[in-house]
Amino acid sequence: MLKAGVLGAGHLGKIHLKLLQQSSRYELIGFFDADTKAARKIEKELGYQSFPSMEALIDACDMIDVVTPTVYHFECAQKVIQAGKHLFIEKPITQTVDEAQQLLALVEEHGVKGQVGHVERFNPAFRAVHHMIDNPMFIEAHRLAEFNPRGTDVSVVLDLMIHDIDAILSVVDSEVKQISASGVSVISETPDIANARIEFENGCVANLTASRISMKKMRKARFFQRDAYISVDFLDKKVEVVKMKDAPKKPDDFAMVLTNAEGVKKQIYFDNPTIHPNNAILDELNAFAEAIENNTTPVVTLAQGTQALTVAMQIIEHFKTL
Repeated sequence: MLKAGVLGAGHLGKIHLKLLQQSSRYELIGFFDADTKAARKIEKELGYQSFPSMEALIDACDMIDVVTPTVYHFECAQKVIQAGKHLFIEKPITQTVDEAQQLLALVEEHGVKGQVGHVERFNPAFRAVHHMIDNPMFIEAHRLAEFNPRGTDVSVVLDLMIHDIDAILSVVDSEVKQISASGVSVISETPDIANARIEFENGCVANLTASRISMKKMRKARFFQRDAYISVDFLDKKVEVVKMKDAPKKPDDFAMVLTNAEGVKKQIYFDNPTIHPNNAILDELNAFAEAIENNTTPVVTLAQGTQALTVAMQIIEHFKTL
């Protein structure tokens, strides 16, 4: 079992502590949180061992799970990697692209594994259809949340939209060509609602909307490709897959057949992929352990986390030019 420690014991940090303790792949060693009063309370009430310093925790572990506020990601990750320990780091990977690139170089230098916590990659609905998404040419994503002061230290792009940016980059095999975007600050100092249009070199267009001041929650993405429409509901863990194929000469009475302007007949049919319920955070942590043990590439590499951050920062930069 890999010895694991957690840096940062806030809301998400406590979830990671609980799941690492449950995992059969890790031995939870303890945690460090700079808020000593909160750390003592967590140690007393939940029983996790609190370490006196970040360095002491890193020394005692094989893998460190960084769940601090984003502003501290680089400082923590740098120390983890330089100590020769494997790094799991929550999204976004860092505050700036330059910091992320420095981490990439450090991981290469020290020969350790790194994975970014883009948890939607492990969402059971997305997993069920990921292999079906083949060369999508139009993508639409909506991620809406009710206001929560906890995430307002960063723009809604880094807080929410980056989930969809990463998911889209994982299925579009093309470089980003152009980005246009707009964002509005309603309550926070940074944008609370944003829309971005990402155009790729291969002609694919992705339209993303994220809001943290909505009256209802929504996390949906729709992928349109040749002869198929795939909808993913990340929140309710549901999918909708509609495919088209050439209609047979004699379709049965219940077949749905469309005829286009050229007279080509297509039959519509519905695919119902099996969705396997899971705990996405536990799965991503276990997948990282598997990558370490088998010396394989993590599901979400630091390079992919850097790519998602790069696109997110380009969107944010576009706000400043408006």
